[in-house]
Amino acid sequence: MRYQRLGKTGMKVSRICLGMMSYGDKAWRDWVLDEAAAEPFVRLAAEAGINFFDTADMYSDGVSEEITGRLLPKFFPRREDYVLATKVFWPTGSGPNDQGLSRKHVMASIDASLRRLGTDHVDLYQIHRWDDHTPIEETMEALHDIVRAGKARYIGASSMYAWQFAKAQHVAEVNGWTRFVSMQNHYNLIYREEEREMIPLCLDQGVGLLPWSPLARGLLARPAGERTTRRESDGMIDWWYATAEPAIFDRVGELAEKRGVSRARIGLAWVLAKPGVTAPIVGATKPHHLEEAIAATELELTPEEIAYLEEPYKPQAVQGH
Repeated sequence: MRYQRLGKTGMKVSRICLGMMSYGDKAWRDWVLDEAAAEPFVRLAAEAGINFFDTADMYSDGVSEEITGRLLPKFFPRREDYVLATKVFWPTGSGPNDQGLSRKHVMASIDASLRRLGTDHVDLYQIHRWDDHTPIEETMEALHDIVRAGKARYIGASSMYAWQFAKAQHVAEVNGWTRFVSMQNHYNLIYREEEREMIPLCLDQGVGLLPWSPLARGLLARPAGERTTRRESDGMIDWWYATAEPAIFDRVGELAEKRGVSRARIGLAWVLAKPGVTAPIVGATKPHHLEEAIAATELELTPEEIAYLEEPYKPQAVQGH
């Protein structure tokens, strides 16, 4: 496994991050695996050298964090041996203050996450989205206080507009508060709108990219139109990828056949080759999902192959914010 610094920090993470959203409670999503089924995936990840794990307080209403907190110590002798990330923003209850990025919710959420994770700190605490209803100054100061208290080592953000991210970073800088070191954004071969502004901003500022849905909810791992349990039950797929260019799927398949590898390996190798990408967040509900992700770190695409995969792309509406 290869390792890379996260942004400009000194913290090194594996080139693949195992997304823990896939593990939790089936009552939340029918494709989610329970703890017993999740354990082999964490074992495989640890044995392969993956040291980076990402979850969120809202995944399976907190159950994902609980499973993550119980499984990681089984395969890593020390807390220092793995990098743990979680997030805050989406509702975690029915009350008016059980969501968003207010100081009240952020402070309550980090403590609740730490209890579920069974640890005294996370390595990366991320805001899951932008909050239109809370002044960004309030949010950034609260995040800074969490870092100062030792409850988080670094802070990161997820999908938003580039102007919002730039504003948050500016607010932190002028006040002497902690700045974001990472951006977990929506980025894959069939959705490249982040190349307009967010990725150039992050490259300029030395912010590490942690793309979510690097295989477009699994669409890039199979021929266009093929159905799966997740495909049938995940409404976001049709919302985000209804206008995806079919030719891209064809070219992924052609290149996979030419190289003698899977479509998933091609799709992930493309993401891994893009400037600024530290580690894509990979979900795995079957062993080969994780095995292919690990193998993708060793597959280097040529500039000509990258250009061939990208050429059919057509600009589309911004999705995922």
